[in-house]
Amino acid sequence: KSLSRSSVRSRMSLKSPKAYNSLQKGAVIWDPKPLQVKKIFEALKKGLNEYLEAHQAELDYLSGRHKDTKRNSRLAFYYDLDKQIRTVERYIRKLEFHISKVEELYEAYCIQCRLRDGATNMKHAFSLSPSTKASRESLVELYKNFQECTEDMCFIEGALEVHLGEFHLKMKGLVGFARLCPGDQYEVFVRLGRQKWRLKGKIETDDSQTWDEEEKIFIPNLHEKFEIKVTELRGLATILVGVVTCDSINFFTTKPQAIIVDITELGTIKLQLEVLW
Repeated sequence: KSLSRSSVRSRMSLKSPKAYNSLQKGAVIWDPKPLQVKKIFEALKKGLNEYLEAHQAELDYLSGRHKDTKRNSRLAFYYDLDKQIRTVERYIRKLEFHISKVEELYEAYCIQCRLRDGATNMKHAFSLSPSTKASRESLVELYKNFQECTEDMCFIEGALEVHLGEFHLKMKGLVGFARLCPGDQYEVFVRLGRQKWRLKGKIETDDSQTWDEEEKIFIPNLHEKFEIKVTELRGLATILVGVVTCDSINFFTTKPQAIIVDITELGTIKLQLEVLW
C-alpha cells in the first residue's frame, strides 16, 4: 500500500495546488466519483486520438508533397514545406505525450480506487466479526487506508483536470419562432462550477439579434455540468424563461459542436451555442 501511494505522487508533477481546481482551499472534493471520471477519461482520450489522427494525416500529406517537390520546386518552397513538416511532427509528439500522461493518471486513479474498495470491503467484514482488540486496531488502520486512498483519488482528479484543455463557447442566439419579438431583451447566464458568463441580447426590428458579448472560454471540470439560465428583461423587472443543465462529455472532439438546448419545457425557446474544444 505504501509503495503504491508513494509511486502515485512521485510519477505526477507536484505543481502548486492552485493549478488544480479540485485542490483549492475550500474546494477539496472528498467524495471521488469514479464512474464520472471514467466517462470523462474515455471522452478525453477519444478526442485526443482524433486530434492525433488528423495531424498524422496532415503529416502524411505534407511528406508526400515533400517528396514530389524535392526536385521540381523552388528551393524556398521546399524549405517552407520542410518547416511545416517539422512543426506538425513536434505537435504530434506533444499529443502523444499528452495521451500517455492522461493514461498514466487514470491508471494510478484506478489503482487507488481498487485499494479504496478493498478497504471498504474489509471494514465491512471486520464489523460483522466479534469485537476484539486486534479487530478494533485493524478497523482503525483500514479507516486510515480508506482516507489515504480517498485523498489520493482527489489529488489525481485535480491533476487530470489540468489536461482537459479549454472549451470555447460562441453565442449563436435564441431560437423562439413566434415567442421572440422585435424589442425583446434577454439575459443569458452560463455557469460551469465557479466560472460564469453573463451576456445580454436584444431582438432587432429585422429579427436579427445583437449580444454584448459573443465568446467565452471555460476550463472543463470533472464534476460540474454547464448550467444555463435565460431571463427576459422588461424594464426593471426580470422574468425567468428557464434553467437547464448540459453535460460536457460530448464536447471533447476536434470539430465545433452546435449545441441547441430547450430553455422552456415545451421547447418554444431554444438557445444555440457553438462549442470548440
